[in-house]
Amino acid sequence: MSSLEIARTSMTQRWNVLREYNRISGTAEIARRYLVMNAFDGVLTIIGVLMGNYMAGVRDVAIVINTGLTTSIAMGVSGLWGAYLTESAERERDLAELEKSTLTDLKNTKIGRASRWAVIVVSLVDGLAPFVAALLVMIPLFFSNLIGSVEVSYLLSLALSLLTLFGLGVFLGRISKRNIVIYGLRTLIAGVVSIALGFLLGVKGGHGG
Repeated sequence: MSSLEIARTSMTQRWNVLREYNRISGTAEIARRYLVMNAFDGVLTIIGVLMGNYMAGVRDVAIVINTGLTTSIAMGVSGLWGAYLTESAERERDLAELEKSTLTDLKNTKIGRASRWAVIVVSLVDGLAPFVAALLVMIPLFFSNLIGSVEVSYLLSLALSLLTLFGLGVFLGRISKRNIVIYGLRTLIAGVVSIALGFLLGVKGGHGG
């Protein structure tokens, strides 16, 4: 057997192990929920950052990017850390209850390993989803010099945020096997409402000043 065949066999075996871990722990379904929920939160949070800066008259792209990056990093760390602590506690409790009922130490069994694997995967998804979603929305700001207008960069970022929200809704529609357009519009409306509220608050604050 060649080294390439050995590598392929090894990869296949690892993949089968991970599929078995997923079957035991139900990781894919949980991670999918975390992915959508936290990406949704990440986009809406960055919409708030963008609207706050825009209505405050901030036209220095570096300030907006730094604020957005700081916010997205904080969301990522919060998601990862919170999910790790929460998921670890839940999985350890379930494993302890199963051990008690079976009178067996399951820590080094397939069930125990699947439980620990689930904690890692879910934590990474929880942390990366809002961070990546926020960065995606901010892409036009990174290319503001090429775009040539800070205002247009703001508008493109907001448009991209709405498109991302619609995409998340479509994803949910496909999962639920319902009308993907309706689901897309449901998530899209949340973004429109956030932008509208940001605008109204900004106008009110400006008049108040």
